[in-house]
Amino acid sequence: MARVTMEVLKLTTTVDASGYLHLDIATQLPPGQVNVVVVMNPLISETTHKADYDFSDLAGKLVWQGDALGIQRSLRDEW
Repeated sequence: MARVTMEVLKLTTTVDASGYLHLDIATQLPPGQVNVVVVMNPLISETTHKADYDFSDLAGKLVWQGDALGIQRSLRDEW
């Protein structure tokens, strides 16, 4: 009986607009049933990642009068 070893594949692919992931992978395995384990980890591109908040238009326009640390401590004490 021929010994067949498990294959581990790592690839980057795309999920289509309807949410389906299609895999078409050539293997060296003989025909028959196989166990498949899929781990999906979304890729986050630095160019497509948008900051949750953009305060760049406020830079240099806010003026604080008072002790910021003191106010922060008093807010924590309220909890």
